[in-house]
Amino acid sequence: MTSPRRLLLVNGPNLNLLGTREPAIYGTATLADVERVTTDAAARRGFEVRAVQSNHEGVLLDEIHAARQDCAGIVINPGGLTHTSVVLRDALSGVGLPVAEVHISDVRAREDFRHHSYVADVALVHVVGEGVAGYATAVARLIDIITGQAEG
Repeated sequence: MTSPRRLLLVNGPNLNLLGTREPAIYGTATLADVERVTTDAAARRGFEVRAVQSNHEGVLLDEIHAARQDCAGIVINPGGLTHTSVVLRDALSGVGLPVAEVHISDVRAREDFRHHSYVADVALVHVVGEGVAGYATAVARLIDIITGQAEG
């Protein structure tokens, strides 16, 4: 069986408000822009994207679990769950797929509570503070890992 050429794009709580929520921090790009950037970056490498955004942790967990069936990797911006959710971290670890963690803002330059990520130790790729363009960076680096083209 060949490896699926699909990525799961997961955007966590409040990311549906992109474009209007604190534009000085997150910019004016919308969630639709994020999904387009991600889909376009994946398509350039022969991959497709299934996107999910939810404000409900359980929905995100279910989607991550389902990714075992038809995805080769996961690109995730967990939003505020980054700093609070052990169960999200465990779901990502449990499915055994390579993970890229993305943050639009530079969380390391923000409030202290944002400096810790429960996802960091299970993610192979970390892209922080590149704005929405960071999703394309994460996709490229994750596909390099999936296809064995990553520099070691």
